[in-house]
Amino acid sequence: MKLYIAGHQGMVGAALVRRFKSEPDVTLVSRTRRELELTNQAAVDAFFATELPDVAIIAAAKVGGIHANNTYPADFIYDNMIVAANTIHAAHATGVKRLLFLGSSCIYPKLAPQPMAEDSLLTSALEPTNEAYAIAKIAGLKLCEAMNEQYGRRYATVMPTNLYGPGDNYDLTSSHVLPALIRKAHEAKQRGEGEIIVWGSGTPRRELLYVDDLAAICVFLMETDAPPTALNIGTGNDLTIAELVRLVMDVVGFEGNVSYDASKPDGTPQKLLDVSRLRALGAVPTTPLREGIAKAYASAPFYPGKH
Repeated sequence: MKLYIAGHQGMVGAALVRRFKSEPDVTLVSRTRRELELTNQAAVDAFFATELPDVAIIAAAKVGGIHANNTYPADFIYDNMIVAANTIHAAHATGVKRLLFLGSSCIYPKLAPQPMAEDSLLTSALEPTNEAYAIAKIAGLKLCEAMNEQYGRRYATVMPTNLYGPGDNYDLTSSHVLPALIRKAHEAKQRGEGEIIVWGSGTPRRELLYVDDLAAICVFLMETDAPPTALNIGTGNDLTIAELVRLVMDVVGFEGNVSYDASKPDGTPQKLLDVSRLRALGAVPTTPLREGIAKAYASAPFYPGKH
């Protein structure tokens, strides 16, 4: 099997590469952004026509936290929509047999019933702080569904919950909540500070999934004869931001205080996925949250002793 992984240098893509390298009879194909700009339709078409992969996983995306999504909505909606359109269309045009598109749990309505089932998509308004990104991901999902309906393709979309792990983004202006907390706790400890400041009230709840667990489940799905067209991937458990802060502080070894800046946005109140379809297939994540946070911290570029 010739497998193309788009976005192989990102956190998710790198985890997929690590996982598929151990699979027999799989030839991996990848390109860096300098080698292939996925927003360039002609370049993407030429790449697929030349390489002719059997299977494609589209893990490339422009991602970021609340601040980045609020500040650059035009970039988030354009880049992610055009990457989805270019890659999925080129895959179809060149006869790619199976495709897996990486969506996101943020595609669900802000006030969707918890836990959020796949059927809740497009039933009410999205969370405004990440609406642009969510709309782009919904467009990719719907394009996969349309390819399946019109052309009989087997293109699936997975909606992972909040991901973390090796290769995460620790830039405080664009990172997600967990890597931001790890960096804040680490730097406060290194500087001997007695307090960290956390955005929001600390009351929103978040579900977190170790990225290598996602990669293992993706392998499982690609080997499944008839995976669902759209599938949530998560743990089925969540915790408050305040509880997550305390867990991070324990892993990092920061013993100071926490101050919450309620003037900053909280984002969606809760984003717990209904993973009953995933469990029915027999696929479950295996990495406990504390163990995963410890692994993520040890892989961070600022981890003590790393050069």
